[in-house]
Amino acid sequence: MTQAEIKLCSLLLQEHFGEIVEKIGTHLIKTGSQPLRVIANDTGMSLDQVKKALCVLIQHNLVTYQLQKRGFVEYEAPCSRVLRILRYPRYIYTAKTLYSDMGELIVEELLLNGKMTMSAVVRKVADRLTETMEDGKTMDYGEVSNTFMRLADTHFIQRCPMAPETTETSDAPPPPAPTLAVNEKDMYVVPNLNLIGKGKRRRSFDDEDNGEHKAKRQKQDADSQESPPDDGIYWQANIDRFHQHFRDQAIVSAVANRMDQTSSEIVRTMLRMSEITTSSTAPYTQPLSSNEIFRSLPAGYNIVKQILDQYLTLLADDPLEFVGKSGDSGGGMYVINLHKALATLATATLESVVQERFGSRCARIFRLLLRKKHLEQKQVEDFAMIPAKEAKDMLYKMLSENFVSLQDRRQR
Repeated sequence: MTQAEIKLCSLLLQEHFGEIVEKIGTHLIKTGSQPLRVIANDTGMSLDQVKKALCVLIQHNLVTYQLQKRGFVEYEAPCSRVLRILRYPRYIYTAKTLYSDMGELIVEELLLNGKMTMSAVVRKVADRLTETMEDGKTMDYGEVSNTFMRLADTHFIQRCPMAPETTETSDAPPPPAPTLAVNEKDMYVVPNLNLIGKGKRRRSFDDEDNGEHKAKRQKQDADSQESPPDDGIYWQANIDRFHQHFRDQAIVSAVANRMDQTSSEIVRTMLRMSEITTSSTAPYTQPLSSNEIFRSLPAGYNIVKQILDQYLTLLADDPLEFVGKSGDSGGGMYVINLHKALATLATATLESVVQERFGSRCARIFRLLLRKKHLEQKQVEDFAMIPAKEAKDMLYKMLSENFVSLQDRRQR
């Protein structure tokens, strides 16, 4: 973690949550895990301020806590979680692209609030959409609920872990920190709420009537206030799923650039079939048969089964090895080699950076070193077909910028 990353995290926290939260968050990023009283002592802030700041950071999944063996709780703020704030606009735009304005607003509300119940999200989004509609038109809660369910079905949103229920008759003291857990089977199950209603517009009143109407509204809200049917079931944006979607898009784009649009559409179909059944960290997708892929191709994509098999064979034989063959049943079983694809994309990015910074000859040497792992200077000159003086200068440039390194091969 560099000083630049810490400074960036500090600015992000201050912009989104204010000075107090920024001070606590930056302190934890710099120092690592610390208990509550140590944080208050080191920052010079009151316990109440520290507690409220930690509550905000935990609500937004920016701080984690862990119960230590000695009975106290330590809090930690991973820098990577704070830096994810920079990608919030991209997450929201992705939801808009896939699920229109409703999906955009649902994900935006969850990112802005950290954790929310489904009923609260649906009402808030319906109200916001109603504000943008023509007079006399309103957004029905049912339409927003349907989009919410689609986001859950594709795992872009998920339930938050919950504290276990405690019985009131228990005499044991509560633990210093609750152990949160969620059943994997229930993580994407949407409660059957049957929300009925429509979005409401905010009404504007004259200044002299503002106080009276506000007090009346508050009294009505208090009288009719009931706990929502999904009270205690909170939802959050599934950041890993968004990153998985970005990875899949990069793989599809790489296949399209290397081969053609039909090949990329086949790979897109395979990734879409595996997006829920395959973990985001898995090295391969689940094996898919040629027949399954053929049935899952987008409607209107007119290629016959024989052509599909030819494309799959070409993809499996390609030196990049994005697609692999894992069996012959069902017309042939195929997988996407995710780790291999990501390594290839990362290598191509590195090569382009070297070429842009040092020129095509340095890029040739860099590619050679990537392929051969270790080479002596004389071997670099011979294999790259570059004069000795130029090769030496280029190697020194890349060495000074830490793109290549030296290793003494005499030491065994």
